[in-house]
Amino acid sequence: MNKKDFYFDLPDRLIAQVPLEDRTASRMMVLNRETGEAKDDKFKNLSDYLDEGDTLILNNSRVIPARIYGVKDTGANVEFLLLEEKEKDTWETLVKPGRRAKIGAKFTFGEGLLRGEIVGYGEQGIRVIKFFNYEGLFFNVLEKIGTMPLPPYITETLEDQERYQTVYSKTEGSAAAPTAGLHFTEAFLKDLEKRGINIGYVTLHVGLGTFRPVEVDNILDHNMHSEYYELDQKTADLINKTKKNGKRVIAVGTTSTRTLESVYHKNGKVIADYGETDIFIYPGKELKVIDGLITNFHLPESTLIMLVSALSTRENVLNAYEKAVDLEYRFFSFGDAMLIK
Repeated sequence: MNKKDFYFDLPDRLIAQVPLEDRTASRMMVLNRETGEAKDDKFKNLSDYLDEGDTLILNNSRVIPARIYGVKDTGANVEFLLLEEKEKDTWETLVKPGRRAKIGAKFTFGEGLLRGEIVGYGEQGIRVIKFFNYEGLFFNVLEKIGTMPLPPYITETLEDQERYQTVYSKTEGSAAAPTAGLHFTEAFLKDLEKRGINIGYVTLHVGLGTFRPVEVDNILDHNMHSEYYELDQKTADLINKTKKNGKRVIAVGTTSTRTLESVYHKNGKVIADYGETDIFIYPGKELKVIDGLITNFHLPESTLIMLVSALSTRENVLNAYEKAVDLEYRFFSFGDAMLIK
C-alpha cells in the first residue's frame, strides 16, 4: 500500500486558519462505514446519530506551551519544541537550527527563568535536553516563557490560547491538541449525558507523530514515534459495560482510537493500562474496540487519514473527502468534523 494512495487535492483556501466563535457550530460529514454514503450535516445534530447507552471516549490531554526560545551561551538564538518528558526535567525536543544544539550545549530561556543542557540525541533529528535552575513547578515556568505550538499550516495568530485546548483538557503533556474534541462545549457534553450517552476519558499525549510526514512510499515501512497513554479502571469498566450491553463505543479523535486499540493489542482485552504506544493503524488492520469515530479532516498522505480509512475503506473515506472539498468544508485543526458510524 503506497502513500500516494491516500492523496487528495486540497485548495489552500479550505484550511481553517481560525476557530469558529461557537465551538459547536461546525459542519459534520456523516459517513456510513459500510455503504460509503456521506451525508452533509451539522455537529450540533450529533445526538441524532447516537443511541442511549452508547459511549463517547475523549482524550483529556492538555497542550503545554511547548514552543520555547533559548539563547545559547555563545549568544545564538534557538527554537525548541518540547515533545515528550522522558524522565523528570528531561525532554525530547525538536530544535531549529539543530546544528546549534550539540551535546553539552547550554541554553537560557525566559531571561534566566530556566536553563537547559543538551544531553543526548534521538531518532529523526531529536535532541534531548535536561532542564535545571528554575523555581517552582516546571509547567508554571512554561506558562510564562512558552507559546502554543500551532501546526505549521496555521499562519494566523490565535488570540485566545484556550481555543486550542479542549474544554475537558486536564492532564498536561501534549505538543498538539487532540483536535476532534475542540467541537465540544461543557453544555453540549452535559446535554449528551442527559440523553443517555456515556462519556469516558483516556489520556494520550500527542507528540512527534503529529509533526512528522510519511516519507516512505510503502506505508508499511513507516515508523511511528511512541506516545504516552493512560486508560483508567473507570473508563475500562465503562467500555466493557457498553460492549456487554450491545451498544457502541465511539472514539472522539484518532488519539483516543490509538489509546483504546493499543490497550487491546497489548492485553487482548480492555483493562486499565498505561505505557508507550507506537501503534500504526491503516486499512487492513482490524479495529477491536471502537465502533465509530468522530474526527476532523486530515492532511493528504498522513498517518491520520490512513487510520480513518481503516474504520471504513480507503475508497469510502477519499470519496467523502472529495465531497467535503466540493462542499467547501473547513479542514484540519480548526476545521469541520466527520462522524464515521
